[in-house]
Order: sequence, then C-alpha cells, then structure tokens
Amino acid sequence: MKPYPIHRVSIVIPVYNEEQSLPELLRRTEAACAQVSQPCEIILVDDGSRDESAEILLEASQREGSPVVAVILNRNYGQHAAIMAGFEQCKGDLVITLDADLQNPPEEIPRLVTLAEQGYDVIGTVRGNRQDSALRRWPSKLINLAVQRSTGVAMTDYGCMLRAYRRSIVDAMLACRERSTFIPILANSFARHTTEVQVMHAEREHGESKYSAMKLINLMFDLVTCMTTTPLRLLSIIGFSMAFLGVLFATLLIVLRLIFGAPWAGHGTFVLFAVLFVFTGGQFIGMGLLGEYLGRMYSDVRARPRFFIEKVVRSQPVSAPQKVDAPAPILNKVAP
Repeated sequence: MKPYPIHRVSIVIPVYNEEQSLPELLRRTEAACAQVSQPCEIILVDDGSRDESAEILLEASQREGSPVVAVILNRNYGQHAAIMAGFEQCKGDLVITLDADLQNPPEEIPRLVTLAEQGYDVIGTVRGNRQDSALRRWPSKLINLAVQRSTGVAMTDYGCMLRAYRRSIVDAMLACRERSTFIPILANSFARHTTEVQVMHAEREHGESKYSAMKLINLMFDLVTCMTTTPLRLLSIIGFSMAFLGVLFATLLIVLRLIFGAPWAGHGTFVLFAVLFVFTGGQFIGMGLLGEYLGRMYSDVRARPRFFIEKVVRSQPVSAPQKVDAPAPILNKVAP
C-alpha cells in the first residue's frame, strides 16, 4: 500500500432542516479544517429544507474567502442523493462525508486525512458509545447484520456517514447511474484498501432524527436489493424446501388417515387450510421481494435524474491589492 498524496480536501455535508445546528456545525468544521495542512472546501447540500437552512448556507458561502460551497436542491431527494450531488461539485483529492446533526464530531476530520495519506481507498467509521435510543440501536444492528449476510460486504456500521473516500472512488461512484444508491456499499465495491476506525458519538442537541421507522425499513430494502440478488436465490431455495416439506406432510397425512381413519384427522379440513395458508404466505413474500426488484428496474429504465441542483454559490477569492506602478522619474536634461 503506497502513500497517497493529498493536495486538497473536500468535506460534503447533506443538510435537511438543520437550521439550529448549522452555526455550530460551520464553526467546528472550519476549525477542524484549519488543523489540516491541505486547503479545504466545505460543500453543504441543502436537500429541500423547509426551514431557514438554505438561507444560512447561502449567507455562509457569500462571505469573502469562505471555504463554504452552498448547493441548493429544489426538493428533498434523500441523504444519499444529496451526497452524490455534493460529490459532483467537490474538487478535492480526498472527499469526507459528514452528517449535519453533529452527532459525529467534525474534529475527527484531521484524523481521517492522516489515515488517507497512508494509502487507504475508503476509511469507514464505527460509532463508539452510541448515544441513540434503544429503538434506534437495535433495528440498526439487525439491518447491519442482515446486509452483511446478504451482500458479503464486510462493514461494521453502515449508518455512520463520517467517512473518507479517495478521488478515484468518488469518480467511480459518479459513473454509476443507478437511482437507488447506498454510498458505503457502493464505495467498498470499488476499493482495494479499506479500513474502519472508531469515532466518538454524541447526543443530538437540536431537532430529531430524519429516519422514521418506515424510512429505516425502506433503507433496509435499498441496502439488500441495490447490490445483490441473494434474496431471489433464497426465495428459490425456500420455495423448493416448502414444496418438498409439503409433499412429505401430505404423504404423512395420507398414511395416518389410512391407519387411524378419517375421524382422527378431522376429515382433513383444517389441515388443508393450514397448508394453504403456509403456501399463500410464501407466495406473498416472493411477490413482495420480486416487486422490490421490479420497482428498482422501473426507476432505472425511466432514467430520471437523481437530483436537480437549483443553484451553486461559491465564495469569491480574496482579491489581492493591486500594485500601482510608480511613475517613471523625470530626468532633467542638462544642456552642455
């Protein structure tokens, strides 16, 4: 693994209704960037916020010499689409993603830059002493376990967006035009050298989590179906197993009915209903999974843009004072 020279660092932060956290986020992120030897740009993507977040970003980006770049989307497209919009605008050799809720401290940025200089393509993070409620932690653990088993991608914490990516990995992700994108898994599919480090995790001070129970369920389906067809294979295996067990069960019922007679089996009515319900449930599970894949193929065939950027505002560089040429000295000619 060769050292990776970094000449510029980009920090991409998706923002959705975080007006209360933004002043502190900007202050701490700029302070963290000041500890990095390379020049930094902070790209904040407003994902269709309904509060004053967009106005705060525009004001920050218009300060003279500000490292802030404000990317304003016309509506809410979701966290990962907003990050991809930020990827299209960043110019750094190393790109770091960060959430705007300050649960993962921006002070970890210099540490990620140091690790990236060692030659890693992707640097993931694991939330230590996680401060979320049990209703958030346990579903997250189940989702992480299910995705690891389904995709085979070795990653401990899929939900922590404090990560660092080499420029080549970001370009490879931008070349993928799929609509349902989960960035950590997609990045790992292109990376050769990856690592994970534990980072601090703080309680959310302002607002509430943007991931409801339904959004977490949708995220789980996105994770499983965006990178693998394993559920379809499992469905086939389950189907064959159910058919085989159904034949054995039917054979056993016939034999017992012949031995003990019809009264013992209750004339078979309720048993047939039970078998019918089992098969019907299996069919519905299969149709649900098949529908997930068909829905994603439908979205890709339509080829609609993943996002639409309304405007991009960058700060003007500090203008250097212009040098005024001194007038040439006037030489008095002396008559001979």
